[in-house]
Order: sequence, then C-alpha cells, then structure tokens
Amino acid sequence: MHCAICVYHLSVSFAHVLFVDLRAALFVYLFLDKRHGLMAGRQAKILSPDNHHDLLVFAGCTRNPLRNRVLVLLSAKAGLRAGEIANLTWNMVTDAEGRISGLIELLDHAAKKCSGRSIPLHPELAAALAEWRLVAPQADHVIASQRGGPMRSLSVVVWFNRAFTSIGLKGCSSHSGRRTFVTRAARLLHRTGGSLRDVQLLAGHRSIQTTQRYIDGDTDAQRKLVSLI
Repeated sequence: MHCAICVYHLSVSFAHVLFVDLRAALFVYLFLDKRHGLMAGRQAKILSPDNHHDLLVFAGCTRNPLRNRVLVLLSAKAGLRAGEIANLTWNMVTDAEGRISGLIELLDHAAKKCSGRSIPLHPELAAALAEWRLVAPQADHVIASQRGGPMRSLSVVVWFNRAFTSIGLKGCSSHSGRRTFVTRAARLLHRTGGSLRDVQLLAGHRSIQTTQRYIDGDTDAQRKLVSLI
C-alpha cells in the first residue's frame, strides 16, 4: 500500500513537471510567433499565390477541411490576426436572417486593442463561410475546436506553424496571411482610387506608420517607378 502511494505521488509530481514544461514550451512557441517565427526585428514572409494555394491544399487534406479553409482565408483574404480569428462569431458575418452577409463586422471586444472594423467579404471567403456554416457545430464561434468549443488563439498560431512546416515554407507564421492581405491591398490601391488610409482601416491599425511597416516592398515596382520620374 505504501509503495502504491509513493508511485502515485511520483506520478503526480511527474505530471506536474510535464505540465509546467509544456506551458513553458507553448509560451516560447507563442512568443516566437509574435516575432513572426523569425529573429527579433524581422517580419513574417508574405505568401505568393503558389504559397497560398499550397496552404489551401494542405487545409483540404486535414481532418476538418472546410473549417481550416475558412481559417486560412480569414487570415489571407480578410487580414485577421490569430486572436481575431479565434474571437470571430457567426453574428459578425451574418445578416438578420442568418445568411452570410457582405461584411465582417469585427466588434471591438473581438479585435486587438479594441480595433473593431468592417471588412468587405472576399467572394472566396464568403463562399467558404457559407459552405462551412451548413456543417459547422452549433456554436457561437466561427472557428470551433475539435471538441466543439471556441478555438483558442494559441491553437490558431500552432495550426499555422504546423501547416507551414508541413508544406516546407520557412519564415512564415500565422501573421503571414495578414501581411499578405495588407501588402496586396496597398499594391492594388491604384486600381480603386483609394488611399493608404483605406488599408489602415481594413487592417485595424491605429497608426498609418504601422500599416507602412507591414507592406512588403517590391524591387521591380521601385525600378519601374523611378524610370517614370
């Protein structure tokens, strides 16, 4: 009996140490992702069309393909942060009749630093949401976990890191889709007659300088621009 109690206490102690170690590991993992998976001072890489396609193919091969497709598109086609993806609820993407609307009405409590905003729904994202809505668990949150509850922001971060590792992309993180969204929006401004202020509002940045730091430069575009001066 005494030996059994000793074994029990040793097991509990070991489980506690393992739990603490796992928590520490997750903290480091999240910290690295906030640094965009790279060394401090560098940003997550933006995704090329081929990278984006590969990510969607990976999502389609997972246990929950429809949900994970929406997960990818919320990042790359709506520019949502990991925490915002986790906090997004169906009432933010549906109209009064419960149908997918033309806007993501991201409320302040769901956004970083209360930076709630309205984001027009990309057609590809709208279609994916409508398809997912038909089979999604009966839950408030758009992105639900395997158990049916809301998916935590850390789980979103980990999912993207695993996805990029699986398809062999280095220097990418859960922020890569968001950076791609902001960069592409900035490059396409000339077609819409908009300004960088519009990109700032879509991204939910308080400062336009922050938006500028997100945008990836294009050397070829710079050469063409200088040649026109």
